[in-house]
Amino acid sequence: MAKQPRKHPAKRTDGWPSRAYPTKVKPADAKPARRTPVARRAVLAGVLGLVLAGGVTAVVAASHGGGAKPGSTAAALPSQPRTTADGRTTSPPWDAPADASAAVAAAGLPMLDAEGTVEHIHAHLDVYLDGKAVSVPPLIGIDETAQRISPLHTHDTSGVIHIESPVKTDFTLGQFMTEWQVSLAADHLGGATTDGSHTLTAYVDGKPVTGDPAAVVLGAHQEIALVYGTATENAQVSVPSSFAFPNGE
Repeated sequence: MAKQPRKHPAKRTDGWPSRAYPTKVKPADAKPARRTPVARRAVLAGVLGLVLAGGVTAVVAASHGGGAKPGSTAAALPSQPRTTADGRTTSPPWDAPADASAAVAAAGLPMLDAEGTVEHIHAHLDVYLDGKAVSVPPLIGIDETAQRISPLHTHDTSGVIHIESPVKTDFTLGQFMTEWQVSLAADHLGGATTDGSHTLTAYVDGKPVTGDPAAVVLGAHQEIALVYGTATENAQVSVPSSFAFPNGE
């Protein structure tokens, strides 16, 4: 009898390579070979080894800061926040600084790769000058070019100050005003200075506070108001005692 040529399987069209030769099909009723107790123990030992190895890897990674991005640690956060505010001594409007990173550094704060989650609170700031409201700009403490953010920042013109830090610590109005680059002390706000007819008063939750307003420590759902002007101008200001924070803030 003439030798028959060996048949190759049809070429597949689903992207997977075809086998060179068809494999033998195991009968449907064939039972898989049972592992011996020794084999079962070997499999379990292998699985346990993988689990332990993964645990050791995780511990080593954690001890070496594995997965942490540069700038995301709290090492640069000061143990004592600044209680003064340096910046412009001009009249408003006061836009957000062009170099946000430099302003944040002047405040003694680090720039992070992402918002911190250990401490997450919000305060609100109102500023009144000569009886008129002054807008608090967005992007204070945010460097869009470098994609970095301070733990103390604003997102919009609502006046809400976001405190999102990788550690729980105190933040002050002085730090925020320095990030905004607006000078503030008991005797001036920007270029507006106190004299015989002009006063500057800081309020927290509707109550006046004494001393340097830059030393005010920011708290959760705190309403802060800075009011500068003559007695007549200040009488036109309805000093808020609270702020309606959006849900989740």
